[in-house]
Amino acid sequence: MTPKRKQKLFVILGLVSLAAIAVGLTLYALRSNINLFFSPIEIAAGDAPYERQIRAGGMVREGTVSRNPDSLDVEFTVTDYVEDLRVSYSGILPDLFREGQGVVVVGQLQQNGLFRADQVLARHDENYMPPEVADALEAAGYSPADFQTKAAKVAKRVEEREESEGASQY
Repeated sequence: MTPKRKQKLFVILGLVSLAAIAVGLTLYALRSNINLFFSPIEIAAGDAPYERQIRAGGMVREGTVSRNPDSLDVEFTVTDYVEDLRVSYSGILPDLFREGQGVVVVGQLQQNGLFRADQVLARHDENYMPPEVADALEAAGYSPADFQTKAAKVAKRVEEREESEGASQY
């Protein structure tokens, strides 16, 4: 091999190794920014990592929302009607948040099983189910249509209760 060919070979090998290092460092940096979606079924099964940013979703279980009157702290239960996940959040909830509605929460699962949410995302009606929730239910062997029917019944009961409470105030 001539010296000119050796030089070209070393330059090519150097560029390839630099590109591999750059790709490796990029993937390592992005690894901590990925937040995967887990349903309450998967969290109860132990599939979700602890103290790492993840997303979880389901329906807000009726009668579980408790607000601290002295602060913005709220605790509620997210359910897929098979398993429940207790969520703690401190902040202003979205206007569409209420019992019987679907939510996706972003935060960290603690060792004691409590989910500390940094962000709560609410959806607009009981007929919509986030794709991640539907996929997780199907993967666990449950039909999302059954849960949508159950969610519609819960939402109707909540609306009736709110209407009766509103009428009793006047």
